[in-house]
Amino acid sequence: MTTAAAALVDEVLTTTPLIDGHNDLAYALRSRAGYAVDGLDAPRAGLHTDIPRLRAGRVGAQFWSVFVPSTLTGAEAVLGTIEQVDAVHRLIARYPDTFALACTADEVLATFRAGRIASLLGAEGGHSIGRSLGALRALARLGVRYMTLTHNDNVAWADSATDAPAVGGLTDEGRAVVAEMNRIGMLVDLSHTAETTQLAALDATRAPVIFSHSSCRAVCDHPRNASDAVLERLAANGGVLQVTFVPKFVSSAAARWTEAAHAALDGGDWHWPRAPRPGEDPAAVAAENAADDPEAAWERRLAVWEAEHPRPQVGIDDVVAHVEHAREVAGVDHIGLGGDYDGVDRLPTGLEDVSGYPRLLTALAERGWSRRELEALAGGNVLRVLRDADDAAAETMWPTARR
Repeated sequence: MTTAAAALVDEVLTTTPLIDGHNDLAYALRSRAGYAVDGLDAPRAGLHTDIPRLRAGRVGAQFWSVFVPSTLTGAEAVLGTIEQVDAVHRLIARYPDTFALACTADEVLATFRAGRIASLLGAEGGHSIGRSLGALRALARLGVRYMTLTHNDNVAWADSATDAPAVGGLTDEGRAVVAEMNRIGMLVDLSHTAETTQLAALDATRAPVIFSHSSCRAVCDHPRNASDAVLERLAANGGVLQVTFVPKFVSSAAARWTEAAHAALDGGDWHWPRAPRPGEDPAAVAAENAADDPEAAWERRLAVWEAEHPRPQVGIDDVVAHVEHAREVAGVDHIGLGGDYDGVDRLPTGLEDVSGYPRLLTALAERGWSRRELEALAGGNVLRVLRDADDAAAETMWPTARR
C-alpha cells in the first residue's frame, strides 16, 4: 500500500459517503440474536458487521437488506419483511449517534456530514410484497428504497437467475410492479434476476435501475452476475452495478468449488428462524434457533469436506477485476459497491468484514484510479440514481419527508 494511494482514499472518503448496496445484518440478528440489537457498539464475534468495523471501513451509507427467503410467500413473506424492517428501525433507534434513517440523496449527504451512517433499506425479492401494490407502497412509507424483483426463486411475474425459466422475463403484472415502483420513486433492483427479466425491466422502466450486489459474468460466468450486453444497457439507462464481493460470484475457481460442495453435501439452503413472540426472551429464542439450525449443520459438514477439498483463495484482486471490467463496459459513472456482508459465510481475503472498503479503494488508487473515479464508485453514482429516481417519480412516500 503506497502512502499516496492511501492519502487519496482518505480524501475521497472524507468528502464522499461510501455507500454499500447490500448488508444482511437484520437477517443475521434474527437468526443469531432473536432480533436483539444490543452489543453492536463493540466488536461482535460471529458477524461481519458492527459499529467499530463500520467506522474502520469508513462506511457513510448502508442499504440494510430486509430479506426473507423466497420459499416464503403471500402474507407470511410480507409479515417477515415487516419484522425485518422493524429490526432495522430498532437498530437505528438504539444507536442514534451512529445511525440515521435516510431515504433521499440529500438526507444521505446531510447524515454523512453530521458524522453518522445514513441507513437505507432494501427489500430482497418481489415475494416480499405478496402480489400487492398496497404492500409495496406500505414498504416505501417505512423507508424501503429499493426492491429486488426476485430472490433465488421465481415469483409469479418475474424469472430468477437461479430458477427454471417460467414467464420469459416479466409478465404484464411484473411490468405493472415496475411502473408503480417508478411512480413512487422506489429503485428497481435487478440482482438475482434472470437476464430476460433484466432486459424486460430495462425496457419497462422510466428511471435508472441498480444491481445492489452483483458482479460481471464475463469475468466469472455465474448466473448471478450481469452480462456485458446488460451492462451496456445499464449505462444507457443511467443505472449502477454495485459490485459484490461474494467469492463464488467473483472467482470461477470458488464457483466450481462451491458447486462441488453442494453436489457432495445435502442442505445449505436458506433457513428462516422464528422471531420472538411477545414476552419471550430474545436470547432464549436465539438459543432455540441455534439448536435447530440446518444452516449450522450444513456448515459443520462443509468444514469436514473442506479439510479434504481446500477452498480456493479469493482476494481483493478478484474483486478489482470485476470493478475494472464494469468500468470498461458500462463506464465509471455506472459502478458502485455491494458487499453482501452477513449474507454469506465468508468474504475475500482483505475484505473479510465491513472494515475492508478502504483497502479495496486503495488497491484501485494504486492502479491509477483518479479521485473523481473513486468518488463515483464509492457513492457518487448511487446518489445520482437516488436523485434521478425521485425526479422521475410522480409521488414519493419516504417517511423522512413527513418529519
